[in-house]
Amino acid sequence: MTRETSKRSGQMRKPWAQSERAVPRLVVRPLERFLHREAGSAALLMAMALVALVWANAWPGSYGKIWTTVVTIDLGVVTIAEDMRHWVNDLLMAVFFYVVSLEIKREVLFGSLRSARTAAVPVGAALGTMVGAAFSYLALNLIMDGDLRGWAIPIATDIAFAIGALGLVGRRAPRELRAFMLTLAVVDDLATIAVIGFGFSAGISVAWLGAAALFAGLVFVAQRIGIRSLVVYVLLAGALWLAVFEGGVHATIAGVVLGFLTPAVAFHHRRATGEVVAEKLAAISGPDLELGERALLETAMLTRESVSPLARMEERLHPWSAFLVLPLFALANAGVPISADGIGDSLTGPVGLGIALGLVVGAPLGGILFAWGLIRSGAARMPEGLDWAAISAVAPLKGIGFTVAIFISTLAFDEVALQNEAKLAILVASAVAALLGISALIARHARLRSLARS
Repeated sequence: MTRETSKRSGQMRKPWAQSERAVPRLVVRPLERFLHREAGSAALLMAMALVALVWANAWPGSYGKIWTTVVTIDLGVVTIAEDMRHWVNDLLMAVFFYVVSLEIKREVLFGSLRSARTAAVPVGAALGTMVGAAFSYLALNLIMDGDLRGWAIPIATDIAFAIGALGLVGRRAPRELRAFMLTLAVVDDLATIAVIGFGFSAGISVAWLGAAALFAGLVFVAQRIGIRSLVVYVLLAGALWLAVFEGGVHATIAGVVLGFLTPAVAFHHRRATGEVVAEKLAAISGPDLELGERALLETAMLTRESVSPLARMEERLHPWSAFLVLPLFALANAGVPISADGIGDSLTGPVGLGIALGLVVGAPLGGILFAWGLIRSGAARMPEGLDWAAISAVAPLKGIGFTVAIFISTLAFDEVALQNEAKLAILVASAVAALLGISALIARHARLRSLARS
């Protein structure tokens, strides 16, 4: 149907990306479907990590030069001089943690964390994985006289990779496992944020933190009095980030604070919105073009404000977080020099071995034991649709640390050699954990099919 024919018939025109032309049909739509899956963001993240590894080893000079280039911003009251890697880690990762905190708030208010009884097992499993991972690292480094500063590195789970790996298994994993894994990852994210905020803060400035509290209060007041301009909130968010950065607390915590402050209730009730939109239908479809366009603009604004800011911001920023922020983070941080000696150190040295042991053994074992203890004591019951075989099979996916684990390694160690050892161990251990989890889920499915046939 041509554009003119579509206008005359009053039918909706399809955008170019949804048309039946060759490029949209063969390239654009398949790419969109892939990117909308969890495996899409995980695949891009892995690709950027591989690019970083190749770049850092094939052309180490250019890789180091770009990410150690210092960019200075003079704001008058304060001057910030950070290299490119720290701008990614401190500023862009604040966007990532903002999106994470939105997801956590949504799950607490409306999702899997709303019911204590439903959430008890995955919450207990999440805490168990963190305790098991930290204990494994600390125990090994105490025995081998290693560096205890990296205890928090193996506690973190990369939700994109974990859910992406679960997605690769497809129907061979029970669908209830996705909700279980999401709950576990959300609790893990919340606890990891607390560890980053309280465990990796130095040189606290009471004055700057007081300013941060003031800006957070202004965000709350602006919401209460009904200010809806995004510009106002962006300016306040920037001021809050600066105050937290200068206050000695890791700057990403500003994103967490803003996420929990974002309202989960819409400005307008849906029923009232529906009634107003119904009243405007006559003007929208009427013969008066100017009146119809004004009614459409008012309707568009009304319907937008009938969706909660939490849902709107999560919808808007999740693609940016998944497909820009995290890949850039991987590109900036995963480029470590690889050599036989380096890999050997990462698997035999106390820091690398402690991280690998924590991710591959301590985390899944701790999660299973905590969940078993809760169910055995009667404090919780097995989630519907799951069994111990399913939980034990998915537990290794908790050992996929990657993004946040690498992030914590840059906070835990100042020495580049220790950072590189930790990063190599994270990459190797995360790959092993993913393979173990996927293999266990496939084996469980094959066993169930074999029992069904017999």
